[in-house]
Amino acid sequence: MISYEVAYMNFAEELQQKLIDLGATFTGCSNVENALPESLKPLKYALTVGVRLSDFIIDQITDKPTFTYFHHYRTVNTLIDQLTLRGMLLIQEKGYYAVAVPASQTVNDVEDSYSAIFPHKTAATMAGLGWIGKNGLFVSPKYGPRVRLGTILTNMELPVDNNTVETGCGECRRCVDSCPAMALTGNCWERGCERSRIVDAKACSEYMKSNFKHIGRGSVCGICIRVCPYGIRK
Repeated sequence: MISYEVAYMNFAEELQQKLIDLGATFTGCSNVENALPESLKPLKYALTVGVRLSDFIIDQITDKPTFTYFHHYRTVNTLIDQLTLRGMLLIQEKGYYAVAVPASQTVNDVEDSYSAIFPHKTAATMAGLGWIGKNGLFVSPKYGPRVRLGTILTNMELPVDNNTVETGCGECRRCVDSCPAMALTGNCWERGCERSRIVDAKACSEYMKSNFKHIGRGSVCGICIRVCPYGIRK
């Protein structure tokens, strides 16, 4: 007879493989209890879903965002939302609670209007999948910042490790020196540090609104992604 613990571990592994089969590039698990707002405390486990961006589209970015990148960014976000929704529903079928955190959504009724209900980067770094770069983005050792993230929060126990990867940015300042909004401080990330220590989210957003509204609402620059040495094809 298969024990309960083995059964749920098998399901967690099968779920991660299913998400990869459906389009995810990588997954990871973490215990994020200490990083959750009070309203989400019952859902202390996080399943991270990562999807790789197109190298060709990223490499086309020069000194400004492109229409192609804007569309690609939104399309990948849609895929991530579909993946996390599918995962959430499968977890619910097992009798647990789960929430699919939107891939890209800010909450305007909090002090920091550039924040989401839960930061995907927190779960991803706590799962040991990478670090937060000087560009304020999640950086995978293999794909660099050329990824987008999604998160499923649940009360179903997941096989977690929570081994944080140290920053690999070192003395590099390519993203800092290339940022047209001058929104990056150049500081290295440390676990638990405030976002403002690395990036001025308001300066970044306001620059995009002022200069590239014609590309689309919520357009993103992508320059700091393109110049990062991590993820660049040799």
